[in-house]
Amino acid sequence: MTTRDARAPGLATLAALLADETRAVCLLALLDGRAWTAGELARHAGVAPSTLSEHLGKLVAGGLLAGERQGRHRYVRLADAGVAQLVEDLAAQVAPDPSVRPRTLRAATAGSAMARGRTCYDHLAGRLGIAVTDALTARGLLRTRKAGEAGFTLTDAGLAWFDGVGIPLERAGRRPLARACLDWTERRPHLAGVAGAALCRHALDTGWCVRIGSERAVRVTPAGERALGELLGIEGAALS
Repeated sequence: MTTRDARAPGLATLAALLADETRAVCLLALLDGRAWTAGELARHAGVAPSTLSEHLGKLVAGGLLAGERQGRHRYVRLADAGVAQLVEDLAAQVAPDPSVRPRTLRAATAGSAMARGRTCYDHLAGRLGIAVTDALTARGLLRTRKAGEAGFTLTDAGLAWFDGVGIPLERAGRRPLARACLDWTERRPHLAGVAGAALCRHALDTGWCVRIGSERAVRVTPAGERALGELLGIEGAALS
């Protein structure tokens, strides 16, 4: 008699949580790494607040979202980096069909901005994320693991580079220093993990990048172009 895997019920429950378009819209929106109010998510998903509240309750109960209240506002965010990785990895498997054209100019502009550069939860993605990852790899600061060991590893030179730039890396937690995250627009892995998050945070805090629009898109500023050129040799054309 075959022993039933004890994880099966939990996996089925998780799959059921994800198997709803409204909840999927909310999870994808929260990949911007910020906390949203229930009202903001309801407008974004195009559903009534009461409907959205029911969905949020299920996602919080299922451990995918964490809720907090400030005054009369209720905010939700992704529970942790592991949930963000799960959502992004699944989304990468169902990337939009490139043959399907956006219906409006606004949608086309937003899609172009997202492909150029965006945040993926707490790290950089799109052409910007790939350019940074390629530059780190070319300089021996980041290396691809050996065959059969998917992902990235920071080299000793890479650790020294982060220290030299003034980007501290938290090494005490369980999250890996470097992790490969499949980019759904570029179809190649970009840098995630502690190092990817720290670099993204530094880029936003120093003004190398600024957020644009209401989605996850970011734009490299002139100061960012100079810094990335000097520190990693990335040419401006690779950032546009």
